[in-house]
Amino acid sequence: MRKELAHFHVGSSLGGQQEWYSRITDFGMHVGGCAAITACDCSIYFAKYFGLPLYPFDAQHVTREEYLEFGRMMEPYLYPRWSGVDKPEIYLDGYGKFLRDHHVDKLKLSAWSGEKNFDDTREIVRRQIDAGYPIPCLTLNHQSPLLADYVWHWFILNGYEVRGEKFFVRAVSYGLGRWFDLATLWHTGHQRKGGLILFEVIDRV
Repeated sequence: MRKELAHFHVGSSLGGQQEWYSRITDFGMHVGGCAAITACDCSIYFAKYFGLPLYPFDAQHVTREEYLEFGRMMEPYLYPRWSGVDKPEIYLDGYGKFLRDHHVDKLKLSAWSGEKNFDDTREIVRRQIDAGYPIPCLTLNHQSPLLADYVWHWFILNGYEVRGEKFFVRAVSYGLGRWFDLATLWHTGHQRKGGLILFEVIDRV
């Protein structure tokens, strides 16, 4: 069984990329804007597929120039700190303020701790994606070399696939989607954990 959410492309890129931002003029976004990028992607997704007023440009035709401008609007809400946006609660506070400032009260946020057990996490991921909601995911340190590019990084989960006894998820970041075994992703081998951001659209039509 496989379920993938529709996303959006900016040219050939699946979603946005922090590497588009200049190291000179947008240094913070370039080196530490992953949380803001996921918030931008989710905002465009909810504008495009749920009609929520979260993107000031055309969500049906996202251009790189407009995406870059949108990221600069999002940056103050999820600005890269010296340690990064390293807790789901920081994400909740920042993106929650963005929603309030844009008078969007139909999108609810909650945090799912990286301390939660794997079985419950697998079920919440399945339920969120079945409901049509992308999932911002934070990974801090990780023992697996497969996750080397996802250490201390926010990215989006927007698909799952059951392969026998294993449950894979699609991670969207760096302009592409990659599949990982959720058990590998969730069991980091480190004491300090990241977590997930869960969405719920109220009064869905």
